[in-house]
Amino acid sequence: MPGPTSVPDDVPVPPPVPTQVPVLNIANLLTVSRLAMVPFFLLALFAGTDFWRWTSALIFAVASITDHIDGRLARRHGLITDFGKIADPIADKALTGSALIGLSVLGELPWWVTIVIAVREVGVTLLRFWVIRHGVIPASRGGKLKTLLQVVAIGGFLIPLPGLLHVAAWIVMGAAIALTVVTGVDYAVRAVRLRARGKRAVA
Repeated sequence: MPGPTSVPDDVPVPPPVPTQVPVLNIANLLTVSRLAMVPFFLLALFAGTDFWRWTSALIFAVASITDHIDGRLARRHGLITDFGKIADPIADKALTGSALIGLSVLGELPWWVTIVIAVREVGVTLLRFWVIRHGVIPASRGGKLKTLLQVVAIGGFLIPLPGLLHVAAWIVMGAAIALTVVTGVDYAVRAVRLRARGKRAVA
């Protein structure tokens, strides 16, 4: 005879309820902390002395490292949230955007470089919100490589050491600009396709 806790074979067993990932987790906190570092980075960048210039480079490096850490934590411990998917690239854009604008204001980086990158980043952010009801498009490998190249190039411009380092920074920045344009077009195509699929699913 079946025991008191047994379930007959013909009774469907409901699937386990998925565990909801809390928005307030270590990965998202690191993302928010990266946003909080931006004003301190700008203050150090415009302070005008070598000490503060090195400080701005250090803040930029620490903030960039948190981008790598929060992504790994989110993937390894199942802490991926829709908030993180949106906030993480916004934090990246705030950090790199403020650095590019700051360097251009100081006359150390041509404005056309900053404008090309800024137009792409703002455009991608708007596309994210345009398709948010239909899904979230995560960063592609090309997008991640673009971010890495931008970070390395900006770091080279921030460090107050002229000469070969400056030349290397320009080479890396050139590659970053190329990837910025290519991945921007790719993201636009993926966003249009996602929105089209979402409309067909509703219809």
